[in-house]
Amino acid sequence: MTENLQSCCLANWKMEMKLDPAKDDLPLMANTRHMLVKHYVLDLDVDFKSQVIEGTVVLFFEPGSRCKKGGNAGEGACLSQSDETCKIRASEPCHSPVTNVSARSSKTGYNDFAVCAKGEKDTSDKNGNHSNGEQASGISSSKNCCDIENHGSEDFLLVLDCCDLSVLKVEEVDVAAVPGIEKFTRSAKLTDAEELRNLRNQIVHELVTLPADRWREQLYYYTRCSQAPGCGELLFSTGTWSLMIRKAEVQAPRDFPRAIRIWYKTKPEGRSVTWTTDQSSRPCVYTMGSPINNRALFPCQEPPVAMSTWQTTVRTASCFVVLMSGENSAEPAQLQEGLLSWYYYVTMPMPASTFTIAIGCWTEVKQESHTADVRTNNEFSSLFSRADLRLIEGSCGHVAYPCRFQNPAASSQLVIPHRVFAPWCLKDRCAEILLELIPQCLSAAHATLGTHPFSRLDVLIVPSNFSSLGMASPHIIFLSQSVLTGGSHLCGTRLCHEIAHAWFGLAIGARDWTEEWISEGFATYLEDVFWAVAQQLPHDEAREQQELKALLRWRQLRDEVQNSEEELQVLRPNKENTGEVSESGTCIIKHGLNAEKIFMQVHYLKGYFLLQSLAKRIGEATYFEFLRKFVQKFHGQLILSQDFLYMLLEDIPEQKGYGLSVENIIRAWLDTSGIPKPLLEECQTWDQCRLVRQVNDEVTKWIQVNQRARKRSKRKRRQDEVAFQKLLPDQLVLLLESLLEEKTLCLRTLQCLEKTYHLDEQDSEVRHRWCELVVKHKYTRRYADIEKFLKEDQAMGVYLYGELMVNEDAKQQELAYKCFAATQKQMDVSSAKVVAEMLF
Repeated sequence: MTENLQSCCLANWKMEMKLDPAKDDLPLMANTRHMLVKHYVLDLDVDFKSQVIEGTVVLFFEPGSRCKKGGNAGEGACLSQSDETCKIRASEPCHSPVTNVSARSSKTGYNDFAVCAKGEKDTSDKNGNHSNGEQASGISSSKNCCDIENHGSEDFLLVLDCCDLSVLKVEEVDVAAVPGIEKFTRSAKLTDAEELRNLRNQIVHELVTLPADRWREQLYYYTRCSQAPGCGELLFSTGTWSLMIRKAEVQAPRDFPRAIRIWYKTKPEGRSVTWTTDQSSRPCVYTMGSPINNRALFPCQEPPVAMSTWQTTVRTASCFVVLMSGENSAEPAQLQEGLLSWYYYVTMPMPASTFTIAIGCWTEVKQESHTADVRTNNEFSSLFSRADLRLIEGSCGHVAYPCRFQNPAASSQLVIPHRVFAPWCLKDRCAEILLELIPQCLSAAHATLGTHPFSRLDVLIVPSNFSSLGMASPHIIFLSQSVLTGGSHLCGTRLCHEIAHAWFGLAIGARDWTEEWISEGFATYLEDVFWAVAQQLPHDEAREQQELKALLRWRQLRDEVQNSEEELQVLRPNKENTGEVSESGTCIIKHGLNAEKIFMQVHYLKGYFLLQSLAKRIGEATYFEFLRKFVQKFHGQLILSQDFLYMLLEDIPEQKGYGLSVENIIRAWLDTSGIPKPLLEECQTWDQCRLVRQVNDEVTKWIQVNQRARKRSKRKRRQDEVAFQKLLPDQLVLLLESLLEEKTLCLRTLQCLEKTYHLDEQDSEVRHRWCELVVKHKYTRRYADIEKFLKEDQAMGVYLYGELMVNEDAKQQELAYKCFAATQKQMDVSSAKVVAEMLF
């Protein structure tokens, strides 16, 4: 064993010891360069009474990049611990094989296990992990953790990302026992245990490397292998952020079992899922895009490089509907009265962080005799049709999977199959808005970028405690109820944003999670483009609306830069070290646990302005032709900023002659805090936009109205009626933001403002600014609007609490405390933390 590999493993554990969950940085502990998960098979039971998800996950591995060329036991291997590490970890629980575990079988044929047989004492530790105490029936008599560690101290250690889970048992899976598996073996002759081990590993290797056109057969054998019996329990222990597994006397990753089964259960307080009630007061649970991703839902490899496929069976009471990241629209199978089983799968490898599940009493929203009015902008459609035929002829650069970009039928599919789900009480509103918008937005996305990366889409309106307006995952989009108020504008733009993530964020992901702008900047930029096409706006009208939006975003970015830490404003916080990991594959996500960062928009906004600047410089038609080439080349892969920028300048080389270089772009836009200098020059042009000038004229009218209202006597109030123009939703936002800059607005002005624009009926972006006006001017008659907003629009109301507190007004502070008390238990953890810091 070489010294650098020993130091690699030791560094892994020192990282574990030094990190505090309360600090800013998020550790990714999985040693992906030694072992790489290729497929997960999850088999889960969901219990709403105990708020626990329990079951098994079977992981199928291949050796990582550092181990594939290993020539001896030391090369490419990782020592488990040195004596020093044993001392560091002496206080951690360590687990020997449990030999007396009672089994139970579900009706689907999947095996599962209980922790203790009936009548036995539960010997689990405070974290719910099984103890190795001697009083437990059938547990080996290892005296302490260091005894375990020192026994076979050079054994390879598999590390998975894991948090807030009770791990019950880990074992190797005997895939060789599966009937018919012989087709994956080169020889059936076995002479010793080593050959049997090699046979099992060979089977898994053949299975995970099957050609893409045999994906159905591959899923079938993944299922059969996941049901195979165990052939030996594995030693494991848990840390704050990880699950560590080893097999005695196995010193190299290439000799480690390629298929392992983990019995575990989640905890009610686990941070990957939220147990709550929906808007109809029915129980539900869903993954909410937690900063720690899915490691509190199942043990996994979190680093983006661990791109895998998965299949999942979920059993729960028959009153619930299970939605999930899956290519199939699952139909439930009844196991027994009151119990249903749901099954989903994906064949496109993606990071485990993109796995999403939502279980609740959702109602599918349908419209009788509904024919979607699918409209496309002819300019975009014709431009794309010429380019797409050429693109289909090219080959893909990703690992093999059933790719839609190579399927002419999929490439010509304007609108993919889609469904809408919501709590019962929001069914009618969804039918009114969403059913019409989805096909329009999907068609607009196809007209802009071409082939939809995913074969179908579910859209779910999630509970009111959801901390964002939307979240995109493979085959499923979560939307906040906040997008359903007002007209279709906010819902349409947000839907376009989440649909854009199918290309940027999912089909093309960031190799380093700190480069969020690759996902969010592109989605923010493309939402405007998609929405203009969906509305079939003439070119000039689309440009005007986009200039207005640019001004609003500029104002937001300017305010955020003035009121946030400089370090959080950098799009590449790791700078030249972006994308680098340790020798084992572990890494740190800088500021990944910072609660404030979750609510910041800097990655959205600076990324958007960078892309807008490039499009303006290059020309819209040329830019979108390049984007389609980029998608064709990099779909199914992970990228860094340089990959996009280098291809852009190579594809459009004339830009280099105008001083545009990768180095200059990175320095000005990605590696620097504050406002990029090129943006400071460009922002002044948006004030001249017709829609902005129109708002400025209305602001002037309101200022005059306010001045007169302060001077007028009662008998003159009805004179000099002012005619106000009808404004678009984004214009209303700008109007209210401009009026917020006025020192004083009198009561009569606020009343008139409210009545003129029917502000309580507008979308949540407009109502948020209205609430700010109410707070600033202590308009007590409309405090009910604030209370309603803080309870029903939690995705947007966080900073309203701060505004209620900063004026030091007793009534406003009382309102803040009242609303927080009513929502705290249901509120997203990060939101609750930020609000609590404001209030207490």
